[in-house]
Amino acid sequence: MISLAPSDDVPLLLLGIRDEFTGRPWQPPARHWPGSPLIAGRDEQAGGTWLAVHPEVPRVSCILNGRGEAAPPGRRRSRGELPLRAAQQGPEALRTLHADHDALASYDPFYLVCADRAAILLLGWDGTKPTLSDLPPATHFLTNAGHMYPHTPAPSPAVSGEPAPDPKAVRFGPKFAAHRPSGDPAATIKDAWGDWLTLAGSGDSANGDDLAAGDDVTDGESGAIIVRRELPDGRVWGSTSVSLVALSHDGRLRYDFQPVPADPATWYAVNTEPKGLR
Repeated sequence: MISLAPSDDVPLLLLGIRDEFTGRPWQPPARHWPGSPLIAGRDEQAGGTWLAVHPEVPRVSCILNGRGEAAPPGRRRSRGELPLRAAQQGPEALRTLHADHDALASYDPFYLVCADRAAILLLGWDGTKPTLSDLPPATHFLTNAGHMYPHTPAPSPAVSGEPAPDPKAVRFGPKFAAHRPSGDPAATIKDAWGDWLTLAGSGDSANGDDLAAGDDVTDGESGAIIVRRELPDGRVWGSTSVSLVALSHDGRLRYDFQPVPADPATWYAVNTEPKGLR
């Protein structure tokens, strides 16, 4: 979920939920890369990340696994390196990659977001062809099927290949858009994010109405946001963390993190101050 409102005091808001095998080791957001200003969680298996912020710009980038043709095993690179590149270099990194089919062919399908206070750029790769889109001011719902909300109909009934509506986007896209929080960098986590915490199933209900992600959807259903699925081989696939990022007009960056989804007590603010001020 990413929301751009250029006239607001906090124009850019992002909610990111990482779904992964729960046994895959990772480290919480920090400056894990010596000499780099970037703050991100670190995937210990591949060394990359799912979401990175550059506090000095400020800028945020995140990646979603996509659908399509996998890269050849002999040349496959980790998609986790892409948010680090995008957060460091900005939208030009996405434009350069979009034009380099040979480089893209080294990655399994993905959707890569790069956003600042003025713009959101989305690069998609399905293993065959890339797409590059500037997302307009609005609240956008992205899944591993791509941009799902607001829904943009195909330009003609004859156009085929348009992805089917995603149950999460159908259920929650309008609710997130209608309850855009302030993201105030000076507020408490609850006050800054309001109903987005409840909608994501990551906090106590702010007003008691029918907003919660789990109100009648279980974590094994396709319409749930926080998920957990036990697979036949004994592994568990599920939501392993939740991130909330806000970029203010005055240059401040807010990064709140929840390492145990659906447990409100685990939320904390990530320290984004320069290293010497911590």
